[in-house]
Amino acid sequence: MPRRATMNNIATAVTLRRIRVLNDFFRATFLGGKVVITSGVASLPLDVKARAMIQVQSFADFNADNDPHDEHDFGSFEVAGAKFFWKIDYYDVLCEFGSEDPADPEKTTRVLTIMLAEEY
Repeated sequence: MPRRATMNNIATAVTLRRIRVLNDFFRATFLGGKVVITSGVASLPLDVKARAMIQVQSFADFNADNDPHDEHDFGSFEVAGAKFFWKIDYYDVLCEFGSEDPADPEKTTRVLTIMLAEEY
């Protein structure tokens, strides 16, 4: 029995690491999914939007409060006096339902949303 628990823990750790790596790559490059911005972000001056996108791509302040599942799928930061959130969600390839396996990029479309905190 303990052996099975250990194997499950290893499988879970490997899956979690794969999700985290896929999320980090997508967030840093905006490749491998869809990036959307909310209407509040869209209405900001171009330079503020650009700075916000750079902040998302370079975000590294993951901790137990903002990343409790260790997937690197959420962050917050401030730019030009405005607080922003970004979030990665996992959908099936047609973006109709949630993904059955976020660790498998063949079964998952990642959607990164950049929003003002007040729009959350």
